[in-house]
Amino acid sequence: MALIVSIPIGTPPQTVPMVLDTGSQLSWIQCQKKSPRKSPTTSFDPSLSSTFSNLPCNSRVCMPRNPDFTLPTSCENNLCHYSYFYADGTLADGNLVIDKLRLSPSQTTRPLVLGCTNSSGEAQGILGMNLGRLSFPSQAKIKKFSYCVPLRQGTPRVTPIGTFYLGKNPNSHTFKYVNLLSFPQIQSMPNFDPLAYTLPMTGIMIAGKKLSIPVSVFRPDAGGSGQTMIDSGTQYTFLVDEAYSKVKEKVVSVAGRRLKPGYVHGGSLDMCFDGNSIEIGRLIGDMVFQFENGVDILINKERVLDDVGGGVHCVGIGRSSLLGTSSNIIGNFHQQSRWVEFDLVGRKVGFGAANCSKPP
Repeated sequence: MALIVSIPIGTPPQTVPMVLDTGSQLSWIQCQKKSPRKSPTTSFDPSLSSTFSNLPCNSRVCMPRNPDFTLPTSCENNLCHYSYFYADGTLADGNLVIDKLRLSPSQTTRPLVLGCTNSSGEAQGILGMNLGRLSFPSQAKIKKFSYCVPLRQGTPRVTPIGTFYLGKNPNSHTFKYVNLLSFPQIQSMPNFDPLAYTLPMTGIMIAGKKLSIPVSVFRPDAGGSGQTMIDSGTQYTFLVDEAYSKVKEKVVSVAGRRLKPGYVHGGSLDMCFDGNSIEIGRLIGDMVFQFENGVDILINKERVLDDVGGGVHCVGIGRSSLLGTSSNIIGNFHQQSRWVEFDLVGRKVGFGAANCSKPP
């Protein structure tokens, strides 16, 4: 379950839903002219904002060789057109625009560069929160932010509301922190994402026993493969082959007879089961993702499996190669019901206990 936040944009502000994504840079919104005959929509109407403008084609951001975009920008009808590919293969494209975001009733940002699209199949926009220069924290000079992804239980019709803080979190005195890693010597390697939040993962435990995975598996090699990042925009956790095979080996050893043979959910999860998920979760046991400084992400046995529909439950961990990546990614499934804080000045990430799963 992604964390969707409501962001007031423009003057006067129009509130639009956006998926909070720490794994991408560009923030973009659905743009279309509102019809007075229709009920309120989740899109943004540029004609209603006095602070809206199109980004000029001669802007430095619109230069064709701008590395901030996965495909070169182009100038069409005096509008700066962008295309942005995501790791899961989805595409967002549209025009680059400028407008203000409201942080509080008395505080707005300076004009920020945003994407304005009417072609994406998604109902929500994206609030890009990584370390890139066009991300929302970079443009708005945000020094610290935190969130809590609500716990998904089955497939509810009513989505529980999470929590998003800009600035200091009142619970931060209870958090445990790990320092972000940087690898300047491999910044330009094809398999390395220099704009991601790279964590010092050290191991994985299942049912109280640490798996025999070398720490080097969670660190980037000379070509950038093996980087471990935390990404609120990716649903599940993905591990490179050497780590994934150890996890699957352990799961098969205790619950292999209950595996659904030949079944792969969403093209990426292949540890799936029919039957009683509570019983299978007990067979597998608690999981722990371990990091430096004694920081752990504990996944209780009751939450090791995700209900993917049709009576099928899958371990929320996939093989990175099936996603088309060579990185380890801690997805939002394993960030549920805990605070995750990003201190951009101190270059560290904090984790703390939370309960943000109350229904709206």
